[in-house]
Amino acid sequence: MESDVTWRGVGIDGWTALALLEWQGEMGVDEAILDAPIDRTDLPAPKPSAPPATVTAKAPPQAAKPASALDLRGEAVAAARSLAEAAQSLDDLAEAQQGFDGLDLKRGARNFVFSDGNPAARVMIIGEAPGEEEDARGKPFVGRAGQLLDQMLAAIGMGRDLPDATRAVYIGNVLKWRPPGNRKPTPDEIALSLPFLQRQVELADPEIIVLMGNTPCAAALNREGILRLRGNWTEAFGRPALPMTHPAYLLRNPIAKREAWADLLSLADRLKL
Repeated sequence: MESDVTWRGVGIDGWTALALLEWQGEMGVDEAILDAPIDRTDLPAPKPSAPPATVTAKAPPQAAKPASALDLRGEAVAAARSLAEAAQSLDDLAEAQQGFDGLDLKRGARNFVFSDGNPAARVMIIGEAPGEEEDARGKPFVGRAGQLLDQMLAAIGMGRDLPDATRAVYIGNVLKWRPPGNRKPTPDEIALSLPFLQRQVELADPEIIVLMGNTPCAAALNREGILRLRGNWTEAFGRPALPMTHPAYLLRNPIAKREAWADLLSLADRLKL
């Protein structure tokens, strides 16, 4: 092989050039960027570009400001409140809320999930929102978490299907439509659902409210941190309320069932069962 290859001005034989090429491949050089190599250490320094010319433009005429997201939410909340206050029965309220178009959740959910249990019960349990099973069946707390809730209530002689209002429970959620992927409800969704929830409590008129999880506490108490709130009696919607951990949390953290049992005993003692 003739010695007609130059490298940095120095002639080398073909075998050396081939060895250098193989060495470059081993080092990861596998693609040529240009047709010819460029010695970037020998390039002239770039010339400083001239500053852009200053152009003075006339300010466009002021257009009317569109309604802000806060204004639109306020209008939607006012509409929800008006519909809720007009309802004179739980059936009227369910119909009014189901017809309310202020929540986009309505368009993606399969079913409207209003309540279950005995509306005349002394205790109303408020959860977060329907899950997949609840969305499919149109009833709250019917999935794995709901089955655990039924077991918890039965342990203190209570249940959603009991005919005796003294030991029955009435169950609802803050949101009546399932959030996509069971995600956490947004503050806007809670605000738009709150007027209906408040009216639901007024019409059912329970003696005691159980707030299961962070979202019910955020809606009714404007507070979160269920692990700090649980077990401490407070007031929500003008009546005694007991925050408790959601059964779904207990399924993920079985060790927390001990505190949940203590909360159930506190509820039974308050009801003098």
